[in-house]
Amino acid sequence: MNWSKIKQAKFLQSSLVKNSAWGILSNILQILFICAFFAIVARRYSSAEFARFLVSTSVYQIVAAFSSMGLGQWFIRQYVLEDNKLTFTGKFLKTQIGLGLLFYIVNLIFAFIVYSDVQIRLLCIILGTNIVFDNLINAIRSLNIAENRQRKTAAILVIDGFLKLVSGCLLFVHPFSVVILSVIMIIARVLTLGLFIKLGSSNNINFRFLWKAKISIDDLKLLIIKNWQFIIIGSISIIYWKMGNIIISKTLALSSVADYEIAFRLFSVLLILPIVGSSTIYPQFIKHFNEGNHLALSRLYRTVFFIYTLFAIVSYLFIYSFSGWILPLAFGKGYPGSVLCTQQMFLTFLVLPTVLLQANLIVAIGLEKLDMWFNIISLVVNVAGCFIGLYFIRELSIINYSVFFSFLVFHILQDVLLIRKKITTIKHCLVFYIPMALIVLAYRYLAINTNPVALFILFSIALFFIAASVLLLQKRNFSFNFLTLKKPTV
Repeated sequence: MNWSKIKQAKFLQSSLVKNSAWGILSNILQILFICAFFAIVARRYSSAEFARFLVSTSVYQIVAAFSSMGLGQWFIRQYVLEDNKLTFTGKFLKTQIGLGLLFYIVNLIFAFIVYSDVQIRLLCIILGTNIVFDNLINAIRSLNIAENRQRKTAAILVIDGFLKLVSGCLLFVHPFSVVILSVIMIIARVLTLGLFIKLGSSNNINFRFLWKAKISIDDLKLLIIKNWQFIIIGSISIIYWKMGNIIISKTLALSSVADYEIAFRLFSVLLILPIVGSSTIYPQFIKHFNEGNHLALSRLYRTVFFIYTLFAIVSYLFIYSFSGWILPLAFGKGYPGSVLCTQQMFLTFLVLPTVLLQANLIVAIGLEKLDMWFNIISLVVNVAGCFIGLYFIRELSIINYSVFFSFLVFHILQDVLLIRKKITTIKHCLVFYIPMALIVLAYRYLAINTNPVALFILFSIALFFIAASVLLLQKRNFSFNFLTLKKPTV
């Protein structure tokens, strides 16, 4: 038996757990701070003013999704192959700054074309500056992932969330307009950026380094042309959600924008685990693939897939039972439509964690072009579902069901590809879809006349025993046999 490889595998697992733990902890704290901020803002402003703030935030976030050109994943994958990592990093960071400035202008043009509301336009001018800051911050985060230094990122993200919460808490001291609130938020964001440059990156990264970094127009053109598929992959994930706010603001009442965003805030809290886990697992996928370690790649994928599935089901059951109590407590009683919206939105949560996992796996094995087309197809399904559905039924549920169905299509397309590459099987896919559908349908049926607390506890216990049995079976059937590794077909 090859003990050196076993020790290496154990080290990688330990590193994976530590990096994931730091990322999850920081993101939980950051999201909780941000949710608390939104809860304060929702209570201190009228639903119409709160909705205008949300619309302006959505506009800049949609544009920001394009501004980074989705190059974070490309940078992480390419970084390990570069000999002169410092020069490569400098070009990447400066590219992100330039793209941020360019897309800030796009943000202003979009806001003035789509909206006639003066306050929305003004908020877009102020909040849009986040595009430049976010580009540079996300670039440094990608650098830290590539160098396995998520701990620095984690600490600063917590500070960033806390500063945003402090901005909201100032409303308790003295009430002021949402415009002033936006200015205060930008000041807090500048402080976060300063921390990222000063403390959250390697010692070689500073303002002077960024100023001296050289990148030509030809470099930029080559970078975008060579990696244009990452632009679509990296941007669509944001567009999926923030596009909903834009469509709602133009077709439904402004109160529906608030209901949708409140539901998404709760959604985003529970999405922390799969997002952070997937970003940490992604480099491990790349490593196993580059080494031709097919068995380790498949084992890691299936293990995490099972954990994500279990987490998604339990999360859905919890929200279905308790969202009617959580949302009024957190955001007040002025948004009654948010409860049903949340329950509908969490149907998507049943498939989204494993969609993220499979997307990272597909990109890691060099099939980002196919992942790009899956993103495009899914987005088309989503947009078509929204507009066709809203033509007949002007209800918020149309947005939620369109998103769910589009991600379901996305997941199925991924499954077909992974089956063809012999990373997964038809049996594995059926064991995912059928039991999940039966559990959800049974729970919704029993929830009609059953105490929600008792029902959730019973289902959770049953799922725990099922999960324990499956893990024991997997442990018996799987073994790290490094002498029989096969490279996946690409």
